[in-house]
Amino acid sequence: MSINKIINTYDKARAFTTRPDRAIEMGGFAPSASKDGTTIQMAAGGTSTDFGDLTNTRDLFGGMSASSTTRALFYGGEVSGANNEVDSMQLASTGNASDHGDLAVARGYGAATSNGIRALAAGGNSVINNIDFGSIANTGNFTDFGDLTAARNALTGICGTTRGIFAGGTDGTSPSPAYQDVIDYITINSTGNATDFGDLSGYSGYMGAANDSSGKAFFIGGATGGNSSKNNQATDVITIASTGNASEFGTLTQMTRSAASVCQGTTALTLGGANPSYNNVIQRFVMPSLGNATDFGDLSRSVGSSKGGCGSHDGIDWGSVAVQRPSVIYMPGSGRTLVFGGNRSGGDSKNIDMFQIPTLGNASDFGDLTVINDNNGACASTTRSICDLGSAPSDTYNTHIESIQFQSQGNSADFGDATVATNRRSGFSSTTRGVFAGGATPSGNSNVIDYVTIATAGNATDFGDLTVARQESRAVCSPTRGVVGGGYTGSYTNVMDYVTIASTGDAQDFGDLTAADQPGAGLSNSIRGLFAGGDNGGGTIDDEIQYITIASTSNTTDFGDLTQARNKMASGSTKTRGCCAGGQSPTLRNTIDFVTIDSTGNATDFGDLTDTNSRTSGTSDAHGGLQA
Repeated sequence: MSINKIINTYDKARAFTTRPDRAIEMGGFAPSASKDGTTIQMAAGGTSTDFGDLTNTRDLFGGMSASSTTRALFYGGEVSGANNEVDSMQLASTGNASDHGDLAVARGYGAATSNGIRALAAGGNSVINNIDFGSIANTGNFTDFGDLTAARNALTGICGTTRGIFAGGTDGTSPSPAYQDVIDYITINSTGNATDFGDLSGYSGYMGAANDSSGKAFFIGGATGGNSSKNNQATDVITIASTGNASEFGTLTQMTRSAASVCQGTTALTLGGANPSYNNVIQRFVMPSLGNATDFGDLSRSVGSSKGGCGSHDGIDWGSVAVQRPSVIYMPGSGRTLVFGGNRSGGDSKNIDMFQIPTLGNASDFGDLTVINDNNGACASTTRSICDLGSAPSDTYNTHIESIQFQSQGNSADFGDATVATNRRSGFSSTTRGVFAGGATPSGNSNVIDYVTIATAGNATDFGDLTVARQESRAVCSPTRGVVGGGYTGSYTNVMDYVTIASTGDAQDFGDLTAADQPGAGLSNSIRGLFAGGDNGGGTIDDEIQYITIASTSNTTDFGDLTQARNKMASGSTKTRGCCAGGQSPTLRNTIDFVTIDSTGNATDFGDLTDTNSRTSGTSDAHGGLQA
């Protein structure tokens, strides 16, 4: 079955039915400062269970975090004063937070919100008007966005797909802060100062927030101080796309301030909070009903000033997001990319990294090869990846070939042996056949081309010979043709040669690279092949990306530049996007960057590998050889 038919089949299985159901709450006071977190299924109710820990204890004051469908960011808060740390939590699996970067301004009691792509932080103590923004998918520090209409802390944030809203708060006056009724808004994908939206129905701070699929935002509970008759049991509602004053919505089952909040389509939850003591109550209300809250369940701890995270809020543009049914864990041909072994910060490795090409973000651990190795080669079908182990251990020559199933999230298994002991080979494939070419042997460079049938474990068979014996070349492929570019023959070469994958026989001349080079990575869709980065042997590691049209013999043409000059990278691709991962310059790198294959232009940052890594290979379940 072709990759397009597979994708169509799985698209039907993955048709949007339900949103991610998991909610988490993190940090707060329980009853002292905490870094703990718990999780609950939003549709089921019941009692929450342990999730993992933040990197530090911190008071996050309540409300909802910035989150995408897969990741929630928790930032700022109080850790012996205002804090600028940004933590990242993966929503799909329990575990501890990782460092994501820093806010531009340290803040406690600030607001957080997001549209699933860009995260925003606003206000906070010591009563500031700053707004910061950062990327949810990519690690890194936040940047200044603009200013609120009024400096305040203890405000809350919520958003639609295009507009961010910040509401309420206090002026921080001690011991009797003046509570605020201010609502202001910004356009998330721009920068600049906030604009007045309207007023809350009363003065309030320390509120929760939620939004629904009709475009409304809800401000939940909170504290009012002494300058308003409004108590902290009420909720307000606005329409995000308009401007104007809020109106009252309904009441909670009990007065609540500093409660974490989460939402999913039509349902909002408050998690814990103070009343006035910290409690474990979870309250639920159905947002379109414009009614009162009901009891939902309990947290496993009594906590206030924690913050909620979920991958199902309506700041995310659900019209452009394919949400996988829970029963469909992995879709063949979806762009899963594996990076094998390599030379990492602690030395040569057997680790396998994984990332999804359509979704920007960092790689995660997938499993292990059977042995530590580098200088390997790889190819794949839509379901199985094949790795020619290369140097195992380092600076040896090896015949061993291993396989791993893309959906397995586990370790590799023995597949068979190559016809000759080598390392530094290049790999490419069609839907059925994997091919490995060239490499280094104990007696010198190799011109041998081997092939395997990917679906059937067994030893490789001789295919033919390259036009020039060489190592450290890189390959690109369409469903019918593989092209091997550059490499080292004793000096660096600009030779490109090609074979027809379904046949056997010697390679033929294709054309020349722009210069003699050992390309850093090869990536392709069914039409176009790219050679990225590399080393010209003169002490220069380059950032150049070159391209060819695979069906037509010719020399390469300039495409653009990588984000960093480097060589010895892994790669993966889909029909639209190609990624280069790791490499060295000569410093080891953990960089993943990407290009749109059918255009030209410079690469853009994608995320990071789990560690710096060089002398490695990678492959995806959707590369150019699989797009018949």
